[in-house]
Amino acid sequence: MAWLSVTIAGLFEVFGVLMINQWNRKRNWKSMLMLVLCFGGSFLFLAIAMQSLPMGIAYAIWTGIGASGGAILGIIFHGEPKDWKRILFIMMIIGSVVGLKLISSE
Repeated sequence: MAWLSVTIAGLFEVFGVLMINQWNRKRNWKSMLMLVLCFGGSFLFLAIAMQSLPMGIAYAIWTGIGASGGAILGIIFHGEPKDWKRILFIMMIIGSVVGLKLISSE
C-alpha cells in the first residue's frame, strides 16, 4: 500500500507541475484551485506513504516520479528538447526509482 501511495503522490506532483504552467498561462481561480488540489494530494499521499516507507526512500521516489514525469510531459506537450542526452538522464532517474523499489524490504 505504501508503494501505491508514493506512486500516486508522484503522479499528483507531475500534475501539480503542469498546473503551475497552466497558472502561468491563465491566472484564474480554476487554475489556482487545480494547482492547490494537485499539490495537496501529492503531500497527502506522500505523508501516507511515509507511515510505512523510510523518509529517504519515499522522498527519492516522489521526486523521481515528479522530475521525470514533468520532463516527459514537457517534451510531449510543450515542445521541450528531446535530444538523446535528455532522454538518457530521464531514463536514469526512472531506473533509479525502479532500483530503489527492487532493493526495498517494504
